[in-house]
Amino acid sequence: MPTTRDSVDWQTLTDADAVATRATELILQSAANAIQERGVFRLVLAGGRTPGNVYRQLAVSHADWDHWQLYFGDERCLPADHVERNSRMAADAWLARGQVPDDHIHPIPAELGAVTAAHQYAEFVHQARPFDMVILGLGEDGHTASLFPGHAFPPGEPVHAVHDAPKPPPDRVSLSAESLSDSRHVLVLVTGSGKRDAVRQWQQGADLPIAHISARQHMTVLLDTAAADSTSSR
Repeated sequence: MPTTRDSVDWQTLTDADAVATRATELILQSAANAIQERGVFRLVLAGGRTPGNVYRQLAVSHADWDHWQLYFGDERCLPADHVERNSRMAADAWLARGQVPDDHIHPIPAELGAVTAAHQYAEFVHQARPFDMVILGLGEDGHTASLFPGHAFPPGEPVHAVHDAPKPPPDRVSLSAESLSDSRHVLVLVTGSGKRDAVRQWQQGADLPIAHISARQHMTVLLDTAAADSTSSR
């Protein structure tokens, strides 16, 4: 069932830099709490410009990195080192520094093709759930991860093979809405005026992919003022 405005903590900040700073604070706080309570912090990463800014801040932060386990919400079916891969972006911005042990980083093997990669990654997702935190973005069309409007998938799949994506490349791999929602905290980062219409539709209850994401405990949306609809409030 789509999420409603009242089930989401909307926070509006001045600009994209402020969104990234606040997101970094929430991630580090969630990590410290998870490690203290359960001995591990399982985080699902997103692609995009704003998450990239977050990763650059994490790269100069201090944390108990040895107890972090990192996963990806979606990936493009491109060669493993392709500059447009989400895993490559995260590596360039943060992970190549070696703070998080390599064997704690679990990229989606999308270079194998959408179907094979989805099948293989489903086992990682099964072992990791519930996640402690999932980072997501929001597209201008209301998509999140690689879950696009108008696409339907077999129920019960933890990871989807995505074909005919409206943005290149057409083949992708994405965690399902169910898997993305199986997290103690879901953190959505939205910046830029191009996202304002999608934010308004989401808040008004439109049946968008992002509206099918929820969380076990907390769902937080961080917006900059350019993206925030007039009805958004901190």
